[in-house]
Amino acid sequence: MHDIIIIGGGPSGLTAALYALRANKSVLILEKENFGGQIANSPKVENYPTIKEISGSDLTDLMVNQVMDMGAEFELEDVEKVEKNGSIFEVYTNYGKHEGKTVIIANGVRHRTLGLPKEEELIGKGVYYCAVCDGPMYKGKEVYLIGDANTALQYAVLLSGYCTKVHMFCLFDHFFGDPILQDRVREKENVEVTFNMNLVEYKGEEHLEGLVFENTQTHELKEFKTDNVFVSVGQIPDNDKFANLVELEKGFILTDEDMCTKTPGIYACGDTRKKAIKQVVTACNDGAIAAMSAVKYLN
Repeated sequence: MHDIIIIGGGPSGLTAALYALRANKSVLILEKENFGGQIANSPKVENYPTIKEISGSDLTDLMVNQVMDMGAEFELEDVEKVEKNGSIFEVYTNYGKHEGKTVIIANGVRHRTLGLPKEEELIGKGVYYCAVCDGPMYKGKEVYLIGDANTALQYAVLLSGYCTKVHMFCLFDHFFGDPILQDRVREKENVEVTFNMNLVEYKGEEHLEGLVFENTQTHELKEFKTDNVFVSVGQIPDNDKFANLVELEKGFILTDEDMCTKTPGIYACGDTRKKAIKQVVTACNDGAIAAMSAVKYLN
């Protein structure tokens, strides 16, 4: 039995663990993949207070080590459902069941796919979602990138550092990222940006062999031969499994300003909840508030 079970090991969940542990509560953190969350894949973080520049993986490593040293328990398990049994919450995973007096949902979001035929089959076989993880495989080669917001712009800059050329395709006629990142991309001579292009087909069976784009203005189809593409078109929540205990809006969990859901004892924080601004600092803010609310509930 744990005082608080935290679902998700990103900045929000790790901050929640920090505050809960400092309040002398027992904490179990459940993470299905890698601790650190989405920000761990960011090549450079420049907007975290007190740290001028740091990689996302280094930043989250510091967070993980801090709560680990304080006594947090960690398990790499995928949460499948949560049920309330009296005053206790039962968290079911792909490995079994955990019991907690409170639950904090901080499971973030997952990569948005384009939903095209063959996409799932080609993941890891030419279709990638993390340039930090998989980009180095294409060092000295030309790469293709789809996206127009901050992560895509960061990926373009990162890939341009060791790839001969980055072909970047955007659905609309402009970028949506921060101006400073837009400027950095425009300064890269080996980054070629094409606007108003919508990917409509993946070519290849066992491995990616090409991409077919449609020009959204002229509707002309154009095919490119390539064995790689990095897709960076946003993230989506994965909260349907919690719908029995929380209220959802377009997949995101609704909370009040104290991170409380409709079920007493269950809290949500970070990108998984409905909110306007999604940054690592706001995720940490949410995590601190969720933990303090859970501690108040326990006390």
